[in-house]
Amino acid sequence: MKETAVLKPEEPATTGADLLVKALIDEEVEVVFGYPGGAVLPIYDSLFKQNRLRHILVRHEQAAVHAAEGYARSTGKVGVVLVTSGPGATNAVTGLTDALMDSIPIVCLTGQVPTHLIGNDAFQEADTTGITRPCTKHNYLVKAVGDLARTVHEAFYVARSGRPGPVVIDLPKDVLMNKHEYVTPPKVAVTHKSYRPQTQPDPRKIEQAIEMIANAKRPVFYAGGGVINAGPNASKLLTQLVHLTGYPVTNTLMGLGAFPASDKQFLGMLGMHGTYEANLAMHGCDVMINIGARFDDRITGNLTKFSPGSKKIHVDIDPSSINKNVHVDLAIVGDAGIVLEELVKAWKAKQPKVDQKALKAWWAEIETWRARNCLAYKPNKQVIKPQYALERLYHHIKDKDHYITTEVGQHQMWAAQFLKFEQPNRWMTSGGLGTMGYGFPAALGVQIAHPEALVIDVAGEASILMNIQELSTAAQYRLPVKIFVLNNHYMGMVRQWQELLHGGRYSESYSESLPDFVKVADAFGAKGLRCDDPAKLDDTIKEMIELKHPVIVDVIVDEKENCFPMIPSGAAHNEMLLGPDDKQSAKVSEEGMVLV
Repeated sequence: MKETAVLKPEEPATTGADLLVKALIDEEVEVVFGYPGGAVLPIYDSLFKQNRLRHILVRHEQAAVHAAEGYARSTGKVGVVLVTSGPGATNAVTGLTDALMDSIPIVCLTGQVPTHLIGNDAFQEADTTGITRPCTKHNYLVKAVGDLARTVHEAFYVARSGRPGPVVIDLPKDVLMNKHEYVTPPKVAVTHKSYRPQTQPDPRKIEQAIEMIANAKRPVFYAGGGVINAGPNASKLLTQLVHLTGYPVTNTLMGLGAFPASDKQFLGMLGMHGTYEANLAMHGCDVMINIGARFDDRITGNLTKFSPGSKKIHVDIDPSSINKNVHVDLAIVGDAGIVLEELVKAWKAKQPKVDQKALKAWWAEIETWRARNCLAYKPNKQVIKPQYALERLYHHIKDKDHYITTEVGQHQMWAAQFLKFEQPNRWMTSGGLGTMGYGFPAALGVQIAHPEALVIDVAGEASILMNIQELSTAAQYRLPVKIFVLNNHYMGMVRQWQELLHGGRYSESYSESLPDFVKVADAFGAKGLRCDDPAKLDDTIKEMIELKHPVIVDVIVDEKENCFPMIPSGAAHNEMLLGPDDKQSAKVSEEGMVLV
């Protein structure tokens, strides 16, 4: 931590709570998502006395973190959360874990009992730092008011630097009430005494990468959420590099939007429910260029069969991600945007000669896979197919300023397949943790950040019930978020795996006693629509878009539709199932069943 000994306090002593609010304002925070309680009442009192910070009152602390995630992911800023001690902090744990898994910069302020009561099982006491240590990038327990401002500035530095992530600041009530002078932070960025992430790549490794990429016969770029986290310019540089080489590119679920979906060089999403062409290109490539992705199990499938003939380049800002799941031939540690800039610069300078004959043959092979039209489905004039619902949704929103969030399940994968993203920061989904209930509060955070945009949460009827109380938040702040429910009366992904792995024994996956979503919307002051007729779907979507307040659209879809393509659990990329008529070449192993 860089100290500022030469600076003197600008104002007389003030409470820790007031000092905290000043520090947030100096960090250019505009919005805080929170829920009050006894331990944080001093902070709420300080918020009441100013008008620089806007507070959004959620109805559950998990939703506060998801809303901050949506805000952060759609803006590139740090999301800020404020919750009380005990259950307030423990309710935030799911959101914090979600942010950690998906590398989302969050600063979460948690109340705590007074310092002299810590460890005495005081009312609403919990070991917040102990509980959140495994699910945060870093956490702090502030024991003295004199440390508070410095800790806040340091927390923001840690949250947004290197691989972004959530940081918790635990605030005992007496620290918030004690008085101390506030010192304005230096104009140069506040840093941490030991945390110095490497952002600049090794120039020698850039040269090696250029040589490997130029000599490839069957290359593929594989880009993940790290490109989006590196800022919009990183996505532009990725697009430039891919165009310079003429090579194919695929995105992870978290990386959608890092490369324009309409570009001819884009193969679609890869992974368990990725496209046939993307997965076979990954399996058959001879050089794989991974930028900002972490080789997670939903991408790799069976590790022993993962892209067996390729040399692998891995660009990541987090050294611990290198060789963690997959051994690579060339590791480049650095910020994805800076690495891409150096790769573009080096490629232009060297102008390497690519084997155009081999590249043409590789593209010809890819086009045969693409011609399989792996996202095709059987249309039905009587029943709405979920794929059709999303195709029509995309048709009506593609030319509008729109942002998409999702809950988790089949609808999430269909949304990733059928909604196309031309820009980064437009797609918010729970990738690493797979958190049901994520999408709606995340959409509220996005709408707060982009009040004039069309924000849609693609949901399932089971997932939306996880945080449906946030309709009250939407109503209070007049947030016109649209909830587009694909209602198949099942926990769809659970039902699909029960069908494929457990002999069709649908144990507890049927959504019994569902509410009338139209009436639920009405009860919360929103608008409810229902559609079960394919012929009326377009009119329903248009009405949803035109309404200027929160809307739930209950789209009744085919109950038995499964999500394809699919790599069966434990299988390899070239063992995909393209539809219900495909049969697995081998029975799913016990190891594969464990991976579900």
